[in-house]
Amino acid sequence: MEALLPLFPLEVVLFPGTPLPLHIFEPRYKEMIGECLAQHRHFGVVRAVEQGLAEVGCTAEIVTVVKEYSDGRLDLVAEGRKRFELVRVNQERSFLQAEVLLIDDEPGAPSKEESSRAVQLHSELLAIAGAKQDLSAADPSLLSFYLAGSVPLDLDFKQRLLSLRSEPERLSSFISYLETIIPNLRRAASAREKAGGNGHVH
Repeated sequence: MEALLPLFPLEVVLFPGTPLPLHIFEPRYKEMIGECLAQHRHFGVVRAVEQGLAEVGCTAEIVTVVKEYSDGRLDLVAEGRKRFELVRVNQERSFLQAEVLLIDDEPGAPSKEESSRAVQLHSELLAIAGAKQDLSAADPSLLSFYLAGSVPLDLDFKQRLLSLRSEPERLSSFISYLETIIPNLRRAASAREKAGGNGHVH
């Protein structure tokens, strides 16, 4: 157990090692981020859902303050660090805090085949979107987070990935998810091309 962790509920799922650009404008979050900067503390990013908060979130470290505005607003980049489980939410301050339990992975590494299949599908997905990504900096034990963090995937799927406790399990889940969505995305992309090239002036 750590001391109370300040929470930032957002409609995102943050993974360890993934950057998160933030624009801080609400007074309570200006206060929270100000304290985190002054005390070199992390805060917790947790997905805001209809029922309240997701059970598993990720701590974030402020890496760079990009811009400070005269009215106290901030543009910053944070990066995901460690996953945690919410134990008890505390509402004594203007911003939420929580007692959390940090989550570690179970031992075990994915097979080389599995890793390269995931990387291959990831680059196919990026190709459909017309993007590329350098994977040389990826930590092999967190490859699934690195791959999934860089593409716009369904938030429920990302949340499930964040909650899984083993990298082989996450990679295999990521592979089957991409194998399902890529054919649909391809069909949609080729339908768009056909629609765009039918001789009509748009």
